[in-house]
Amino acid sequence: MVTGLKHQKEKRSMDHFAGLDVSVKQTSVCIVDDTGRIVREVKVASEPEALLQVLRNDAYHFKRIGLEAGPLSQWLFSALAEAGLPAICVETRHMRVVLQAQINKTDRNDARGIARMMRVGLYRPVHVKTLRSQKLRMLLTHRKLLQSKAIAIENDLRGTLRNFGLKVGMVGKLKFEARIKELVENLPDLAVLVEPLLVVRRVLRQQLAILHRRLLAIVRDDEVCRRLMTVPGVGPVVALTYRATVDVPARFRKPKSVGAVFGLTPSKYQSGEINRSGAISRCGDAMMRVMLYEAAQSMLLRSAKWSWLKAWAMKIARHRGMKKAIVALARRLAVIMHRIWVDGTEFRWTREVAA
Repeated sequence: MVTGLKHQKEKRSMDHFAGLDVSVKQTSVCIVDDTGRIVREVKVASEPEALLQVLRNDAYHFKRIGLEAGPLSQWLFSALAEAGLPAICVETRHMRVVLQAQINKTDRNDARGIARMMRVGLYRPVHVKTLRSQKLRMLLTHRKLLQSKAIAIENDLRGTLRNFGLKVGMVGKLKFEARIKELVENLPDLAVLVEPLLVVRRVLRQQLAILHRRLLAIVRDDEVCRRLMTVPGVGPVVALTYRATVDVPARFRKPKSVGAVFGLTPSKYQSGEINRSGAISRCGDAMMRVMLYEAAQSMLLRSAKWSWLKAWAMKIARHRGMKKAIVALARRLAVIMHRIWVDGTEFRWTREVAA
């Protein structure tokens, strides 16, 4: 009897690890102990309540619970964290490489693989954004979607009308619809085909303007965004994208690591006698990387005002070319904007003031 109680006490004190393979409808759950033995496997609905019914059990002492970064991961992660469970969101590309070692890919096997990754500590965690940053990101992505669809319609109209010898030419967004109607005025058969696209484009542009005004209002009331916009080339969209992407600046121990997280540092391959650097890694947030590149391009090619930062980038351009200079400037912009955010300062145009 005493031996049985002792065994039960040791069993309760054992650490446990869980892997969650999340899909839209169901989540495969695998729980292992610190020896790697599978304690429980179950498939439940991809809902916080269903997961908590399995994981909030006095028989388990969880040390880590892993789930892959995905569409539902932020929602489920927040629910698990609020319940006091040690949830960890794992970087997708890193997890995919580890799970490829399995011969058979199934939801059950993936959950087992994730649980074992948690047990041995073979994972790369990702930051789960705060609710405010998720809402800002939603605004930015919806604005970008409407913008891209409107541009796609305009390009399609230009291309199809050119087949009939009708050239739109250089015309702004405000006069685009009037120019199209002018071209098809005497061609009623084409006018009937063009009109639906013009209506859709008009609605897209109207809703895009609403979202853009909302974006400008948020930036105007945000002290961090206003300071970030003191950097040349950084406008409201870039500033808000940076704010939503970085979210918590303290999660970066060094400002220089921001460029690496956004995929703006060169990839490296080293094996034996081979040691070479390649192109930028392009990992991390693609939208933020594009925004930083566009900000750097704007500073170098369109901004007339001179600064020590532009002089630094132009020196690189003279020796290594404009494209590499823009990438290097985008990487440095990420670092400078992080320091501005953390220090509560504004951009300094000269080295003398900075010293």
